[in-house]
Amino acid sequence: GKYSTPRPLISAIVEGMRPDKKGVVCDPACGTGGFLLEAYHYIRQHNKLDKKELTHLSHHGVRGVELVDSVARLCCMNMILHGIGNDPEHVPIMVKDALAARHGEYDLVLTNPPFGKKSSVPIVNQQGESQKESLIIHRDDFWATTSNKQLNFLQHVFSILKQHGRSAIVVPDNVLFEGGAGETVRRELLKQADVHTLLRLPTGIFYAQGVKANVLFFDKKPAAAEPWTKELWIYDLRTNIHFTLKENTLKRSDLDGFVHSYNPENRHERRESKRFKKFSYQELLKRDKANLDIFWLKDESLEDADNLPEPKVIAREIVKDLKVALKEFEKIEKGLKR
Repeated sequence: GKYSTPRPLISAIVEGMRPDKKGVVCDPACGTGGFLLEAYHYIRQHNKLDKKELTHLSHHGVRGVELVDSVARLCCMNMILHGIGNDPEHVPIMVKDALAARHGEYDLVLTNPPFGKKSSVPIVNQQGESQKESLIIHRDDFWATTSNKQLNFLQHVFSILKQHGRSAIVVPDNVLFEGGAGETVRRELLKQADVHTLLRLPTGIFYAQGVKANVLFFDKKPAAAEPWTKELWIYDLRTNIHFTLKENTLKRSDLDGFVHSYNPENRHERRESKRFKKFSYQELLKRDKANLDIFWLKDESLEDADNLPEPKVIAREIVKDLKVALKEFEKIEKGLKR
């Protein structure tokens, strides 16, 4: 369930979010600390820090939570090598289950929680056999009770943000369209936060092939009668865009268009483009189950399907390939008998 976040993506997210030197950045699923280190370096590179500000940044400016001991140790070592947390009284990484309870309030949350639809715990049944049981998170500060790990992390991120705190969280597609608890969480998030940006990520950038993920950006707001989300801007970096982990890897320049469209200097002065569209709160609510999995570009791969050969031609080619493969296996079998 652990997927390393591509460094170019981390860099683009941090550049869009522009962490502040006076705030505290948190990653509640920090892994080896990619988001925290990028935020730390961004603050140092874009600010002139006096001694007091540098001390705050090094000792209090970044906070992470990691469940796995060995990964947390790697993260701590990573932090120390970059000049963070070398004071034993201010260790920046907590080793605990982030979802168990709130662990503070933060100005900025940047995270890519572990993928995997359901949380589970190992148990030993009456027959003495080891098995996993779904773990349903019960928290009074959550809108919905569910075993869906991503929905729980999304609710958790909202809970640990300060008022007017900002967040960017990587979520799989099911968070955008799943019914039941998913619909409840989306509707409440749209009401209680300003959910302003969604980045649809291309496939081929995570180690698990075929993973479809997105980055959801939102700001936490005070309680109000009217919903805080006025319009959601969606940037489609997926349709007709393909990457691989070796031959065609994601580069930082591939995200320049998104960062430019995100307009970090003033996101209220955005402009629509071919890949960047806005949808009003009313339009979102009219969609079935408040589905946020929205796309509008024509998928060229579907057009190619219309030009495929006749089924009998495809079948003939498959049979030919299978015959060739069978002959190769027969040669291997003969070689093993010798």
